[in-house]
Amino acid sequence: MKVVAIVGMAGAGKSEVARIFERSGFKRVRFGDITEKQIKNRGLELNEENERLVREQLRREHGMAAYAMLNLPRVESSLKSSDVVVDGLYSWEEYTLLKRRYGDRFSTVAIWASHVTRYRRLRDRAERPLTADKAAGRDKAEIENSNKGGPIAMADFTIVNEASLEELEIETERVLSALK
Repeated sequence: MKVVAIVGMAGAGKSEVARIFERSGFKRVRFGDITEKQIKNRGLELNEENERLVREQLRREHGMAAYAMLNLPRVESSLKSSDVVVDGLYSWEEYTLLKRRYGDRFSTVAIWASHVTRYRRLRDRAERPLTADKAAGRDKAEIENSNKGGPIAMADFTIVNEASLEELEIETERVLSALK
């Protein structure tokens, strides 16, 4: 069984690609579920400010590999019955933890889109929309505070997502075929 992590900046299309992997038989583990659960447990509103607050607090408490460590039981449990796609690996430390643990069974797929395209998508999305200023602030925080660039740079595959959803599906199927 293999673990494939989807990496990229907010609005690039990570969740869309993860859903395509899921339709192909992978079990999806969304790392951000932990953030949302923490926000609900604390009685906070689900918004960009509270998400950032929780993400940064969890990383201070558990280190930069926090999300990989906290999600490891879900990954391990899912691997008992299927391949796993990780939706939203962020930090270099998360990448190195999973790479050490799974070795050759671990791959990464970077989803890339220009900031103009990503900011438009983030503005237009139904859940948790962001203004361009908030999207730029999130980019800055993720690059500077989450060590997000390393996993993107080290990706085994890169999908450019500047076109249609159909084109994204074609490119994702190409990666799925290469992973077999």
